[in-house]
Amino acid sequence: MTTFARQLGGRRPGEVAVRDGRKALDWTQLDDVLNRVANGLQSLDLGPGRRIAVFAENAVETGLANLGGLIGGASVVPVNFHLTADEVAYILNDSGARLLFVGPETAERGVAAAAASEVISVVGWCDEPGVTSWDGWLAAQSAEEPPGHLPPRPNLLYTSGTTGRPKGTELPPTMFAGGDTVTEHIANLAAAPVAEAGTHLVVGPMYHTGPLSGARSLAAGVPCVILGRFDAERTLKAIQDHRIGNTVMVPTHFVRLLALPDDVKARYDVSSLIRVAHTGAKCPVDVKRAMIEWWGPVFTDAYGASEVGTTCAITSEEWLAHPGSVGRAMPPFEAMILDDHDNPLPPNTEGRLFFKDATGRGVIYHNDPEKSAAAHIAPGVFTLGEIAYMDEDGYVYITDRFSDMVVSGGVNIYPAEAEQVLIEHDAVLDVACIGIPHPEMGEELKALAIPQDPETAPSGAAVIAWCRERLSHYKCPRTFDWVDTLGRNTMGKINKRRLRAPYWEGQG
Repeated sequence: MTTFARQLGGRRPGEVAVRDGRKALDWTQLDDVLNRVANGLQSLDLGPGRRIAVFAENAVETGLANLGGLIGGASVVPVNFHLTADEVAYILNDSGARLLFVGPETAERGVAAAAASEVISVVGWCDEPGVTSWDGWLAAQSAEEPPGHLPPRPNLLYTSGTTGRPKGTELPPTMFAGGDTVTEHIANLAAAPVAEAGTHLVVGPMYHTGPLSGARSLAAGVPCVILGRFDAERTLKAIQDHRIGNTVMVPTHFVRLLALPDDVKARYDVSSLIRVAHTGAKCPVDVKRAMIEWWGPVFTDAYGASEVGTTCAITSEEWLAHPGSVGRAMPPFEAMILDDHDNPLPPNTEGRLFFKDATGRGVIYHNDPEKSAAAHIAPGVFTLGEIAYMDEDGYVYITDRFSDMVVSGGVNIYPAEAEQVLIEHDAVLDVACIGIPHPEMGEELKALAIPQDPETAPSGAAVIAWCRERLSHYKCPRTFDWVDTLGRNTMGKINKRRLRAPYWEGQG
């Protein structure tokens, strides 16, 4: 089990295993903390799903709560730290989580959410009423190696819901190391071919699967540096100072890095980078090309979703030969371009992008068989809601989206959540939210609304502020326009692709 950390402490004494801006632990210290977290969790009744939740901004403790939970035989639910207390309470109740870890930025909301759920205790690295001290909780647990007989349990990940409520999905088999016991699972993680990629840098928020991989890679002996909220120059400095070998980024990170003054970019040595996984959204061609010119051919694009893992991948060398592609399908997936009647289309013909999962699993949503079924047109044949074409060599090119989902800064936003809040505003008669271009975030959410009374309609800024009081800020529209019509048809449906079209003209 955690002997990997103890053994590394013997072979690499004094080497920092994990650090953030506040603290650093060597491998021996890491072994002690992970043992205590795992033993503490195994002593608790965590319910039938053995679930715990981590609601915290990036920190060493955030990573170790996640990894310690895995070692303790728990299913960890990473919770978006932007969420309101009500939104967190929904996830806690839906998942059945019994223990909640919080940080100083989330403690107050976490305590309120826990009070409205079946959570039995809130543990945090902060001094807040209703929160058990992380250090005190650890001190009360055994430092002995925990038993490894329990089955490993995958994360339960929550995505924003198309019907206004987030839906949970287990970390798919393509991203889970498996094994019949936790001991076997940790051995599988340790055997993963990631050690040769050098020290890992966590850049994105650790409620996403990509950034969480930094915590899991500790089991393979990969040191981990955890950054807080993204800062472009601080990221470059960390790459230089810690000789970072690999990281996971989204296109928004690239845009912000490229926006730095040339003298700042030239100040830092990034030659240690071996592999940069790009995920979250399709990257604009000019941005990707500029990053390859700057950092070299170190990028591997991974297109997919939390529900299924990576469905397509492409290296920098392949991308330069097929600019704009998100890659070819990865086993066990086969990419298919279908027309509106589910018939296959020939190469270089735009249509709906589907994937066939050779295992037959496809997409599975927690507690929602209807939504699971709705993602498929046949067993194991599912869509992520994109429009694309595929060339003769099997490379996929995303051109549009037929689902309503908006990807802003690598984060999925479902317009239904904002729409359900905005329609409650006294001045709003009808409303639709759409994704429009944003130079840095890729897309941003825009609201188009019909006023109850055009003469007394408040400003769009006032309506957005009202929405932000009721919904996590990142889910709210950034811009708002009053309009005369939304173009609903006789069945009451809105063609959002038509609403989006004027904003995307000339975007390529």
